[in-house]
Amino acid sequence: MSSLTYQRLLWLFVGAAFLVAPFVAYPLFIIKMLCVALLAASVNFLVGYAGLLSFGHAMFFGSAGYIAGYALKTWTGEGLIGVLAGVAVSASIGLLTGMLAIRRQGVYFSMITLAFAQVIYFLALRLPFTGGEDGLQSVARPVFLGFIDTADNQTLYFVALALIGFGFWCIWRIVNSPFGQVLTAIRDNEARAISLGYPVNRYKLIAFTLSAAIAGLAGSVKVISFGLATLTDVGWGTSGDALLICIVGGMQTLWGPLIGAVLIVALEHLMVSTPEMVQIVQGLVFVTVVMLFRKGIVGTWLVWWRARQASGDALPSKQSS
Repeated sequence: MSSLTYQRLLWLFVGAAFLVAPFVAYPLFIIKMLCVALLAASVNFLVGYAGLLSFGHAMFFGSAGYIAGYALKTWTGEGLIGVLAGVAVSASIGLLTGMLAIRRQGVYFSMITLAFAQVIYFLALRLPFTGGEDGLQSVARPVFLGFIDTADNQTLYFVALALIGFGFWCIWRIVNSPFGQVLTAIRDNEARAISLGYPVNRYKLIAFTLSAAIAGLAGSVKVISFGLATLTDVGWGTSGDALLICIVGGMQTLWGPLIGAVLIVALEHLMVSTPEMVQIVQGLVFVTVVMLFRKGIVGTWLVWWRARQASGDALPSKQSS
């Protein structure tokens, strides 16, 4: 069976699993998992494919949630408008942050993103509409496109699945486009890309803004689903969790953030009665993955699979000789 056939079967299996999931598990739990996975995927896109390490992606996730929730409480009851408002604000913050951050490289770039994230955290704490330490609460579930009422959990799940799926599709499309190939070239050898005439900083800025917009989409869906935006959403812990999920699942893979999110969120759910142990167990999982699976769970599996395919392709020629 060819690699392409396996990929198609895998996509069919995952798609069928998500369609059946709300009938066998609690829909809001799966939505939380999907939102975290999309946030991690936005980080993975920036780090794994553009080579830009951000320590502040929670500011896009959280700010979009606050704006989407505020829009739905005060401006409109149309869910799509709330989502678009959140994505637009997160993309704008990403553009502003990127215009300053991409002028630096390495740890200096990361520190600038962390500094901007702290500014957004302070604004979320002090601005009057955010609710301060109590957060933005009681966001009613909206209606999408004028007729899709998300009051029912299963209806909400399929709307959230469509939005999150669109976010993953955007990442897949960008990575497999000529733009994504240029980003990979910049990540691998920036000096060579500059010598070939590519406007490197422009590509980095576009990638950073797109990553911020996708993180904002995840944050908007989260607030619409749970009716609440909190300081945790814009805190460093959320950015750290997204990076942890990427490392556990596997950088430079499209499936890694999803697998990592399933593992980490499931651990948090199983240990809800002992919250003080969650970070200890997460740390043990992180150390185990780094020691045994240097490329993450999905990355290590892909290396094994490609080696197996290569040995299978080489076997007939060896026998014929």
